[in-house]
Amino acid sequence: MTSTLPKGSITSTIGKAETKVVGVVLQEALTDLIDLGLTAKQAHWNVVGPHFRSVHLQLDELVDSSRQFADAVAERAAALGISPDGRAATVAAGAPAFPAGYLADRVVVELIVGRLDTTIRQLRGHIEATATADPVTQDLPIGMTAELEKLRWMFQAQTAAD
Repeated sequence: MTSTLPKGSITSTIGKAETKVVGVVLQEALTDLIDLGLTAKQAHWNVVGPHFRSVHLQLDELVDSSRQFADAVAERAAALGISPDGRAATVAAGAPAFPAGYLADRVVVELIVGRLDTTIRQLRGHIEATATADPVTQDLPIGMTAELEKLRWMFQAQTAAD
């Protein structure tokens, strides 16, 4: 019996239609999470102001979470026979611009909350999209959304009383 798959390919344990849906969701989530981590690191290096230290440390927490989430998403894709694409060109193609240079701590917080809002909205869409296609995959964006909402709250709380 000959295989139509290239040598070394990984096959999926779910149906073709489900794999297609899950593949789109996981790829979108991967690029969003890589971009979120890179954006947070850029902000981490360039934040200035009276709340520098706390924002600087919070941004590192967001970077760590984003990187762990991206890895989990990529590994889930690979486990289902979906080749993850985290190349810089792929991520940059859909990434919104982030300001260059030093930024005031309040501005950084507002920009990061906005990025988190976008990422969370997209993850919630992924939760819906995977509900029928693959509940195992659906578990990933559910957990990620909960953690990112917590981080969003912690960032937003810094400017809520102003």
